[in-house]
Amino acid sequence: MAAFGSLSTRLTDSLAKLRTKGKLTPSDIDGTVREIRRALLDADVALDVVKDFCARIRERALGAEVASSLNPAQQVVQIVNQELVAILGGDQRRLELAKTPPTIIMLAGLQGAGKTTLAGKLAKHLAGEGHTPILVAADLQRPNAVTQLEVVAGQAGVAVYAPEPGNGVGDPVKVARDGVALAKSRQHDIVIVDTAGRLGVDAELMQQAAKIRKAIDPDEVLFVIDAMIGQDAVATAKAFQEGVDFTGVVLTKLDGDARGGAALSIRGVTGRPILFASTGERLEDFEPFHPDRMASRILDLGDILTLIEQAQKSFDEEEARRVAEAMLTDSFTLEDFLKQLQQVRKAGNFKQMLGMLPGARGLKDAIDGFDEGEFARTEAIILSMTPRERKQSKILNGSRRLRIAKGAGTTVTEVNQLMQRFDQAAKMMKTVAKGGMPNIPGMGPVPGAHGMGKRQPKQQVSKGKRSGNPAKRAATPVQAPAQQGSVFGGGQAAPDLANMSPEDQAALQKMLGGGR
Repeated sequence: MAAFGSLSTRLTDSLAKLRTKGKLTPSDIDGTVREIRRALLDADVALDVVKDFCARIRERALGAEVASSLNPAQQVVQIVNQELVAILGGDQRRLELAKTPPTIIMLAGLQGAGKTTLAGKLAKHLAGEGHTPILVAADLQRPNAVTQLEVVAGQAGVAVYAPEPGNGVGDPVKVARDGVALAKSRQHDIVIVDTAGRLGVDAELMQQAAKIRKAIDPDEVLFVIDAMIGQDAVATAKAFQEGVDFTGVVLTKLDGDARGGAALSIRGVTGRPILFASTGERLEDFEPFHPDRMASRILDLGDILTLIEQAQKSFDEEEARRVAEAMLTDSFTLEDFLKQLQQVRKAGNFKQMLGMLPGARGLKDAIDGFDEGEFARTEAIILSMTPRERKQSKILNGSRRLRIAKGAGTTVTEVNQLMQRFDQAAKMMKTVAKGGMPNIPGMGPVPGAHGMGKRQPKQQVSKGKRSGNPAKRAATPVQAPAQQGSVFGGGQAAPDLANMSPEDQAALQKMLGGGR
């Protein structure tokens, strides 16, 4: 996650130095704690939080649990991880739903924190869990706030109550109260009230928010805060806690170039848990906040559970079963390939998903160099084919490939590269479907899979002369696998995973279905 990029790098580098030592001395511990303290302060974490955090780490690291450990360095990493989980909130706290619907959720925060978009994200998330939310437009101050909420509601596919045009017209307290009454009459089980923000904390803002809270008596008051505001997060959170008193926090813009101090400070300063995090511009870029998973991401230990959850939301189980059968019967087509590609794109930000793998920090250059635009270019090439060509790729001669390239706005070379990648993917998927696991370039054989360890025959590269016929040359596959990148698109070559630590490789192999 981008917000913790610099902090994550500095923490993992500091802890990595301990792995080169056998027995740890008090001097080693003190040096590491100093580096951790500097990293946290540079990340805009509140001073009181930093002091308490470092004191607990030092006390535990100098204690018996490290001294008696067979791997002291790893024990220190575990201590840091546990203390990170603690300052992020400990156990995950879910929304507390009302015993008698509707559950009323009020959003509060400064202008620019992303409350209105967040309202749509939260509504879409709750609708996906089987609820019937309605959005209430009680932000009547900011220009076009009501219109924006109506647009967001349409994108999320949820109802919206917006009786006033906004832009300074209307009574927000009455709108909020009437919105709750409407939700009850129409059987909506969740009401999300979007309230006005200001460019800074002021008495008028607090008074209006307090009046709305008193009028609707919400079950949850969520303080929406921009993760990029740094040290101001503490003062803003305290002001809202005193003026409105919120029950939980939502962090926005965690995908931005922020230091992440707000996330690490907010719980310690206010005592209120972080419930959700917004990680991108799309409505789907929204997730429940898990302190343990976030701590693992910060320490580059991976977040496989969130990765799996995101994939499960996007991948159709029935479609996956059909594709598996196609692989087994050797009938995997470009049509199947296109559907798989579209499901991968639907899953969300691919770079973010790669960043959830254990040891992803060591693959930073490869991940940063990954061009997600290749997904769109690959999709354009396949969509430029006729249905018959997608089902019978063997008929793609030179003239057909030339027509496809023109239709997709690309070159014949790129069409050839795609076809070669498709053939490689089809062979690999067929092997996996039959219970085997091919040797993945850069990783070597995957333990725990059938057929592992078998030496693969060396591919012979044809050295024949090029045809003088342009159509035949166009149909000739390009022998440049190293430059072709991933199966789904060109761009960067697949990252070399051979240099990952044994622990990271084991975790990755487990995720892929290998190992035990």
